[in-house]
Parts: sequence; structure tokens; C-alpha cells
Amino acid sequence: MEQLPKVFPLKCAVQKYLWGKIGHDSEVAQLSLSADPSFEVDENSTYAELWMGTHPNGPSRIISSSGDADIDLGAWVQKNADSIGTEMEKNKNLSFLFKVLSVKTALSIQAHPNKVLAELIHKEKPELYKDPNHKPEMAIALTPFKGLCGFRPIKEVAGYLKYIEEFRTAVGGQYAVKLLTASKCMDQKLHIEAMKDCFSGLMNQKKDVIHAQLSSLINHVTELEKEGKDTSQYEADVLLKVNREFPGDVGCFAIYFLNVVNLNPGEAMFLRASLPHAYLSGDCIECMACSDNTIRAGLTPKHRDVNLLCEMLDYNSLSVAKTKFRPIQRGNVTYYKPDIEDFMVTKVEVPADSTSGVLHSIDSASICIVIQGEGQASSCSLVSALDLSKGSVFFIAANEEVHLTVSSQGMVVYRASYSVKIPSA
Repeated sequence: MEQLPKVFPLKCAVQKYLWGKIGHDSEVAQLSLSADPSFEVDENSTYAELWMGTHPNGPSRIISSSGDADIDLGAWVQKNADSIGTEMEKNKNLSFLFKVLSVKTALSIQAHPNKVLAELIHKEKPELYKDPNHKPEMAIALTPFKGLCGFRPIKEVAGYLKYIEEFRTAVGGQYAVKLLTASKCMDQKLHIEAMKDCFSGLMNQKKDVIHAQLSSLINHVTELEKEGKDTSQYEADVLLKVNREFPGDVGCFAIYFLNVVNLNPGEAMFLRASLPHAYLSGDCIECMACSDNTIRAGLTPKHRDVNLLCEMLDYNSLSVAKTKFRPIQRGNVTYYKPDIEDFMVTKVEVPADSTSGVLHSIDSASICIVIQGEGQASSCSLVSALDLSKGSVFFIAANEEVHLTVSSQGMVVYRASYSVKIPSA
């Protein structure tokens, strides 16, 4: 295998899932084209995800400087585990998978198991849950991004049950009464029990009931819009979008249980184990533990495991404000560091009035992507600097410092790594 420096460029896999944005509307397509002018963008194709890492379903490849065939990053990591950091060296693999997502059509109502549950369901159903690892995720908006995340405050759900007859019928009268009653007291245990019963009642409701009630609600909201009346109390924009994409699906009613979260660029959500969520639209940076375990129950053509999802969810209520992750700012560096070991994401911004920046040495291999700007990356191990432009992806070995020389009006780089200590201010 070719002897490589400690910093090298990567060629990354593009996934064309049907829910992705189309053609040049996709940030995934734009980044890929900027990084490689030979990349062909088909205006009739979807470009959903850019995968940066060692996952076997889309491993990154090291661009060979000698003209030989590109090298699989996973194979390089296996043979150079002493270059990926003290903690990841134990498993001879990266603990994270880094992505860019471009979402046009809603992704499923879903959650991810914790490690204990992941091991159990992998053992019981290895054909569905293909590894024994958990899959916490971080989503950081690149463009205005919309998603569902966590259960709403119980009084909000109670308000929808009072106001929307079709929602009340879809949930089931006895469960609706239980939640309405619980919403009038301060007992958190009763809140959780009522939320679980209501959500489970909806997800297990007969399909003909769901279809009939959803059809009635959609017709009502559509008529109100034609008359120019306010439909915000129905979450009409989200309701009509998900029903258009998944007609008659039970997940269309789930929007009255889950918070609708709007992220501005740079804002983030951390999707810990058992937290219900769905992506609806927009472009984002995503980082996750290296796993593929997802448990779904709505807005999807894929396998649904309704009973498992309803049993495992965290039914504690969250306000919209509490669904957003609060990063730590240190000058021009932003740290998205959740309370897990598997990964963290760092955003390094070189301001427009500066021509240089630095990616500091850490005890972890990392993968970086340039979201904005042009310039070069240099380090002690590089004979010649790497040329960087929008979409460039490059790998940095553990304990290697990289200096950025910027030739444009500023630069923005996102960096994924194992979770390491944040330097003090």
C-alpha cells in the first residue's frame, strides 16, 4: 500500500436516495461538482447524501498522488491504526460517519436504539439491524432546515386533540381523554404514560380509520386555504407536504405529537438514543456513530417496527428551544460536542479579512469538508500543499496540525472527529 502523508484528499461516495434534492438544487451535488469538475450532475436525478468515512456501504477513497488506483480509506485505517488516535486505535476503525444531506422528501418517523437495545435487536434480527452499535446523530443546518424532533409539551398535544376532531378519532377516544386529563395536572409520570398510550394508539390504529380521518382533515384544510383563511393551527404547511409525499400515512398525524423545528444555518439538533425525529427539508451536515440501526414507524416505504418504536421512545416533553443543540464558541471556532464519545463536529471559520487559519492537532483522526472558500492546506508531513475549494474533503491523521492559507473572501470548514477535550478560552 502506498506510503501516505498524514494529510490527504478523499473522494467520497454520493448516495442517490429518492428523498434527495434534484440536480443542482442539491447541496450534495453542488459540493461534489465544485470539488470535481468531471462530476456530472443530472437534472433529473436525486443527490441525497455525501458519505465521508469508512462505512462499507459507501467508503471514501484516498486519491492517489502516484497515479495508482485509489485506496479504500477503511483499508488504510486498518493498516495505520496508530494514526487514528488513542481511543479509535483499539477498534482499528473510525467511530463516526460524516455526511452532507440534501432533503427534498420527508425521511421517516424514526428513532435509534441505545447500545443495550442495539445489541439485543441485532442478535434477534440481524437481517434488519445489521450491527450491535448505537446511532446518535448530529444535524447542523447548511441552509434553512426543517425537521421533527421530540415530543411536544403535553398542553400543545392536548390543544390539537381538542381542536382537530380527526386527530382525536385517529388516536382513539379513550387515549385522547387520558391525555386531556393528564394535561391538567403537574404529574410528569402521568404525562409520560398518557403520551405513550396516545402515540401508541395512533401508530396501531386501523389503516381504514387513518385513511378516512386524514382524508377528511386534508379536505378541510385545503378548503380553508382556498378561502384564504388562517390554517397555522393545523400546521398546514407540514401536514400538506407530508401527505403529498406519503398519502394516507399514519405519520401525517404524528406532526401533532412531535415538535416542528426550524434550523437556521449553523443551528443544530442532537438526536440521542430513543428520541423520535424526522427530517423534512433542507441541507445539513450530519455526523453519527458508525452504525445503520434505525427503527421506523411512519412516512417510509421501508420496514416498520411499530411496537418496538412505541416501546423504546423517550416520551418526555420538550419545548422547541430545547430541541436545539447549544454549541460552544471559541473565537472563530464552533464546537458541536454532544455528551457521547463517538464523535464531535468542529466548524472553523476564517473571516473575510483574514488569509490564514489553523486546524489544531488533536488525538483523533478527522475528516474535513470545505463548505465555502478557496485556498490551500499545509502541514509538516506534506511535501506540497493541498489545493482546497468548495466541496474539498480531506483526512487528517491524529496529532497533526494543518495550516490554512485562504485566497478567497473567507473560508468555512467542518471537521468530524472522535470526541476530544475542547481547549479553554
